[in-house]
Amino acid sequence: MSFELSREHEEFRAVVREFATAQIAPYAASWDRDHHFPVATVQQMGELGLFGLTAPEEYGGAGGDLTSLCVAIEEIGRVDQSLGITLEAAVGLGINPILSYGTSEQKERWLPELVAGQRIAGFGLTEPEAGSDAGATQTRAELVAGQWVLNGAKQFITNSGSPITSLVTVTARTAPAAPGVKAEISTIIVPSGTPGFTAEPAYDKLGWHASDTHPLTFLDARVPEDHLLGERGRGFAQFLAILDDGRVAIAALAVGCIQAMVDLTTAYARERRSFGVPIGSKQGVAFQISDLEVMLRASRALTYQAAALRDAGAPVATFKQAAAVAKLYATESAVTATRIATQVFGGYGFMEEYPVARFYRDAKVLEIGEGTSEVQRLVIARGLGLPVE
Repeated sequence: MSFELSREHEEFRAVVREFATAQIAPYAASWDRDHHFPVATVQQMGELGLFGLTAPEEYGGAGGDLTSLCVAIEEIGRVDQSLGITLEAAVGLGINPILSYGTSEQKERWLPELVAGQRIAGFGLTEPEAGSDAGATQTRAELVAGQWVLNGAKQFITNSGSPITSLVTVTARTAPAAPGVKAEISTIIVPSGTPGFTAEPAYDKLGWHASDTHPLTFLDARVPEDHLLGERGRGFAQFLAILDDGRVAIAALAVGCIQAMVDLTTAYARERRSFGVPIGSKQGVAFQISDLEVMLRASRALTYQAAALRDAGAPVATFKQAAAVAKLYATESAVTATRIATQVFGGYGFMEEYPVARFYRDAKVLEIGEGTSEVQRLVIARGLGLPVE
């Protein structure tokens, strides 16, 4: 099986790169500094078709593949990780659950605006006491007189409280756990503006300053019974499947980060002079940048291999393993790459006027979101047949 990008994918890459260079790169530093979520630019991304890449044409999408989405995320992430994660989460965690598990009525109601990028959606999974152990979800949803009544809290939820957030899909216990039996967990669509549903003030984060991230609270929030997404009691299985695609997309975001580090350090090492010569003429610097190139090529190969497996309809177990490997290697490499790049820049790398500082702050969360590095190692170990708990 070949994992080379097609001519169409490369032409699409050029289109996204041109947009990112002109419409995002000049403003990324100010958005980061001001913690500003750029609604107009996000909607321009929608006009370019980026949010509808994997959605069917009947909902306004392009009917494309995961590889195309990875290309777009990589190119956006190359100039701004905040907008890269906005795109990744809007598609992977906002659109995909409805696209994969929604009824015809739910798809017709919610997808067109999401696919067009005029609105975005979030996925309410993580809780204060249920992060990697999502099966320990405490948020409850009780069916009362034809309505789901939700009570609980979520945290670290992307795209959940922006001016254009349409809805959040929420995992919740829909039946209490019995002795020796796991709790029934289902997924429910909660539209923005639902009484009792509050997106609390945005987090003051280390990085991803231009990304929209909130804690959520539900206090007797009521939605109609038909807002159940997918089969009742299958919410846990549904989110696991959604996260497999998301892990490849996060790996693509990491690839964009590493590419930025290669670009920035190479240019700087050619121009910056020390002791009368460019610092790139010194092996100590040149070898560090060479290591970045190795990380980039390996991360990109693993990421697009995983995407190609998904697009080719590979067995679930095969794809799951490839997704975990790509996510683990690419994200840990991105963190290392930003550290190396900051070192190459020296004192300037510690200054916010240089983009490496922003990328350094942004990179760390790549090892955490959509499954920590520890979770990826667990998935890989289980895929190898190891009896790890």
